[in-house]
Amino acid sequence: MKYVGLHSQIWKNNIKSVILLILFPAVIFVLVWIFFYFIQEQTEQRLYFTTRDFLRFIPWVSAGVLAWFVIAFFSHSAMIRKATGSAPLERMENKRVYNLVENLCISSGMKMPGINVIGDDSLNAFASGINTSSYTISLSRGIIDKLNDEELEAVIAHELTHIRNRDVRLLIVSIIFVGIFAFLTEALMRTVRFGGGSRGGKKDGRLVLIAFLLAAVGYLLSSIFRFALSKKREYMADAGAAELTKNPLALASALEKISKDPCIEAVNRKDVAQMFIDNPKEKQPSISGFSLAGVFSTHPPIEKRIELLKQF
Repeated sequence: MKYVGLHSQIWKNNIKSVILLILFPAVIFVLVWIFFYFIQEQTEQRLYFTTRDFLRFIPWVSAGVLAWFVIAFFSHSAMIRKATGSAPLERMENKRVYNLVENLCISSGMKMPGINVIGDDSLNAFASGINTSSYTISLSRGIIDKLNDEELEAVIAHELTHIRNRDVRLLIVSIIFVGIFAFLTEALMRTVRFGGGSRGGKKDGRLVLIAFLLAAVGYLLSSIFRFALSKKREYMADAGAAELTKNPLALASALEKISKDPCIEAVNRKDVAQMFIDNPKEKQPSISGFSLAGVFSTHPPIEKRIELLKQF
């Protein structure tokens, strides 16, 4: 497999990404309709009553989803900083890192993002933010100390490409939608576990069980959408780093070092872990070359990324 053109791949993946993002709310509305279908009595007018109840209820669903989305969208930066234990890096603290970021931004015509440092000796990095005022690159202390200038520049270029291609915004949107299903599934699972709905009789218990099963299906589908989106974006960020630095082998070398120790101890949330250049929460056991976790992984195998970079 070889890269056939950076801009061509960006265009193709942007179309796929838009389709995937449309699917997130579509899944929510379809599952709500199915829920009303299953709770209706089996009569000739079942479809009519299902659609009627769905249309009456959908404004409340939309309002709830919108409220969740807005709160998460604008508070994500604080949550990420808290989850990773990162802190801002000023120019005088580390001119080497600051100059590498600044030079790459100048050469690519980008506005300088913020720079954060994670106080951990492991090697990893990620980009975050929703706009030019909140875009940030976070680097672990280990990746700063253990990579040479060319390798660190390549890693920074990878994260800048995520920002340039609006990957970070897209990923945050996908995490928010998956979070909706995760919250509903967990809440309904607790209700089922502790006997919620039993006081109202078998019918209430059945409603809770149906809602739980549909929420679980929604979580599974939205997770698959997110994983597919994330994998494509990692390939594009690798290609963008190679284009910015004119040195794909530097990123290949950096990825080899990162893969040996990517685990940031402070990070225990999977949604945050997937933002890193190498997901510290993800392993891909395989049998005869087939990855059992491939469908549910946020990143392509790092060995495959290195192989592609060496072909660039």
